[in-house]
This record gives sequence, C-alpha cells and structure tokens, in this order.
Amino acid sequence: MQNDLTTGSVFRNVVSFSLPYLLSYFLQTLYGMADLFIIGQFEGVASTTAVSIGSQVMHMLTVMLVGLAMGATVSIAQAAGDGDKKRTASAIGNTVTLFMLLSLALTALLLALRGGIVSIMSTPEEAVQGTLAYLTVCFIGIPFITAYNIIASIFRGLGDSKSPMYFIAVACVVNIALDYYFMGTLHLGPAGAALGTTLSQAVSVLVSLAVILKRRLISVRRADFRPQRAVMGKLLQIGVPVALQDGFIQVSFVIITIIAAFIQQFAHLAVVQHAFAGIRIAVCALVLQSVWKMAKKGVVDIPTGVILVVTFAAVAFFGVSPVLMVVIAAAAGILINVVRGRRA
Repeated sequence: MQNDLTTGSVFRNVVSFSLPYLLSYFLQTLYGMADLFIIGQFEGVASTTAVSIGSQVMHMLTVMLVGLAMGATVSIAQAAGDGDKKRTASAIGNTVTLFMLLSLALTALLLALRGGIVSIMSTPEEAVQGTLAYLTVCFIGIPFITAYNIIASIFRGLGDSKSPMYFIAVACVVNIALDYYFMGTLHLGPAGAALGTTLSQAVSVLVSLAVILKRRLISVRRADFRPQRAVMGKLLQIGVPVALQDGFIQVSFVIITIIAAFIQQFAHLAVVQHAFAGIRIAVCALVLQSVWKMAKKGVVDIPTGVILVVTFAAVAFFGVSPVLMVVIAAAAGILINVVRGRRA
C-alpha cells in the first residue's frame, strides 16, 4: 500500500511528507550526541574524545548514504507515481542489490583504512585505541546502517515518510538503553558506545522488515534483484551528486576540526565568528539587491517590500543565530512567492 501524493492539497502533502523526513534526519544525528552524553558520565576525557571523533566519521558516512539513497527514493517515486508496478519492483530490487554490494565493499575498505582515518583525524595519542575500537565496531555494522537507509528510501518513494521516522525513533530509544548498559554497567567504553549504535540499527532494520511483511507493502520477484544498467544508472545519476554535495559539506567540517586541533581556542572562535558574520552579510546583501532591483525597475510592491525590510532588520540588527538567519531568509522567499502567486 502506498500514499498517493499526486492528489489532494499540494501544501498539505508537502508538509505531511517533509516534516517526518526532517525529524528522521534529526533523530539520526542524535546517535552520536547520545553516545557522547552517556560516555561522559562514565568515562574520562580520552574515551569521550574517541567517541567524538568516531561519531564525526560515522555521521559523514551516514549523510552520504542518505544522499545516495535519495536517488532510490526518486526512482521508486517516479515509477509508483506512474502506476507502473513492474518498474517500481525493478527499482526496489536494484536498490537493494546496489546498496548491499556497496555496504560490503565499504565495510571491507573502511576496516582496512581505519588506522589511516584515525591518523588523518589528528586523534590525540591517549584516544587512539578508543577511536579504533569505536570505528571498528561501527564499520562492521555498516550493512545495518545501509539496510535502514534502503528501507527508508523505499518507504519514502512509496509516499510514506512517517514509517522511517518511527523506525529510527525505536533505534534511538534502544541505542540509549544499550549505551547505559554497555558503558554504565559493563564499562566497555568507546567500544560499548559503538556496539549500542550498531545493535540499535539492527533492531530498527528488524522492526521495519516485520512491518513490511505484515503489511505486504512490497511485491518483488527474484528477477527484480538482477542488476539493470538503466535502473542503476538512473539511481546513481540522481543519488551520487546529492551524496557528493552532502559529503563535501561534512568533509569541510572535518577539515575545520583538524585545523582547530593545531591552533589556540581563541583563534578557532574567531574563525567561527567570521563565518557567522559572513552569513549575516550574505543575507543582508541578497535583501538589499532585491530592494535595489525593485527600485531600479520602478516597481512598487508593498507586501514584498515589507517582507524584505523585516528580513533585513531581523538579520542586521538583532543577534539571531546563523541557522535562524538562513531560516528567516528562506521564509521570506516563500512568503514573497506566495504573495506574487496569489496576485498572478
């Protein structure tokens, strides 16, 4: 059974689909945060540092997998939207085949390179062993991380973004419980944090598979799992650019972390402050350019002008956070489009 997003209110469909997706993405980032919070209660600085570095590596990997899975979501959604069950099944089968092969290759590659990764991350000497232990367990669990993203992409492609949110919420709860057990009771340190994360992902996959079997959501044949160049090519054509885009952003954060390890804290804060100032200047410049363009053309649009002035004032004169600056700018753009759309 799938949710038909091609009928009904466009706004309601967009909101009902995007909010669970956003929350799912947020919940995935909580894995590393939960590990850090809990290990800080039972272990010392070295173990906390190990989990921090390991979590950053795993977050980068997860973000890229989510980006690649976007290609599967789009391919499945297009086939499902056309009502083509055969093409939908083929897209689902090829998604499973591609991601399973990718997960095995990634597991082998990253396990072989884990020592180099720890070195590149400028890991302090006292945290090296803990980081290696954390990454080793997490890399072994990559097939579970990949399996969740496969299942989530299939559900979203069929128009259901709520089920993946429930699955990852279950994983978060299990992760917290296992973290307290492995690190608080068994005192396994960074390895315990990684073990809790990996097992919670496995539980999430098992729950999602149980839901699929119970609802009989997917009907695929053995032939659908055979690699098809056209299907996989389309999936990769969409997913690879998204994965690279998100990956480059995460790599930039890693580079900043590495650089910060070699400079004093006040210098690091100065870099961050200049970055925040850059965001403020960029938003203000966009607003001013829009106002100037309107004035130059002699266009008098009072609602648009009011929105731009309020946006400029909020960003330029109030100490809002960089994230809020971007949200304000995006909201202003949406409001302007809505106002102009109604007039049109």
